[in-house]
Amino acid sequence: MRSAAARGMQLHHKCRAGVATPYSRAPAVLRVGVPDDAVPWSAAWADYAPRDYTDPCVEGRPWADPALGAPGFAPAWNALDGGVDRRSHEGEYAVDAAAGRPLNPRGRTGLAGRGVLGRWGPNHAADPIVTRWRPAPLGAQGEGAQGAATRVLQFVAIRRRDSGEWALPGGMVDPGEAVSATLRREFLEEALNVLRDPARERLVGDFLSGGGEVVYRGYVDDPRNTDNAWMETVASHFHDERGDSAGALPLEAGDDAVGVRWMDLSADLKLYASHSLFLRAVAEKMGVPW
Repeated sequence: MRSAAARGMQLHHKCRAGVATPYSRAPAVLRVGVPDDAVPWSAAWADYAPRDYTDPCVEGRPWADPALGAPGFAPAWNALDGGVDRRSHEGEYAVDAAAGRPLNPRGRTGLAGRGVLGRWGPNHAADPIVTRWRPAPLGAQGEGAQGAATRVLQFVAIRRRDSGEWALPGGMVDPGEAVSATLRREFLEEALNVLRDPARERLVGDFLSGGGEVVYRGYVDDPRNTDNAWMETVASHFHDERGDSAGALPLEAGDDAVGVRWMDLSADLKLYASHSLFLRAVAEKMGVPW
């Protein structure tokens, strides 16, 4: 049976709308409105002509691709291209033969180019989902202080500096980096700010070293996506059953966040990109209400 995250990711909404809408990171740049029935590339749309936009913030950056056609730049689509993984978790993606550009596997978004994403094609990320049971109220005693029927699952969330939205403390996979290393690095940096406390780094590093359980691997409906560049992730769940490891440490936001906290798992939360779907998969796995 497919997870809730996989079931909910069939038609993108956060990077596409039925009417013209501003691109999230450049309000003056408008996406073409794309109705639901015109999203698949297989749907005929002879006059589809979205704006071609790559934000200046990615130009010349060491973590970003050059412009297509730049001297010496000949990306190997659907392959491990040196240290850059241009393979998709969704399987082989199509490449526009005329433009030489990869095509978003979930269809049209109303905007061509790369937007603010560094890579043409898939941009790989990793999202650690760290959970604990909500601690019993102060003064409650004994094992039954919080019974199984009333236990509330909590997860670590950060408030993103760029959008102000609450999100999982994930980040981009560096060239040549294992996803497991990214999961560990991002949680330590963004939720614990370990540069200030090496002792916490060791403790939580040990907790995360088990690798967690993957609850989702694939395309992410991210507001940064375009027709030619998109986000993909591996979301892994790490649960602190006793609450005496990661669950007991004070949280501290890292450089890319303006806040961090333990949040109760709830379907009512409005989170960044597809993060709610990942949490729904965790709720299913842990047998808690959603």
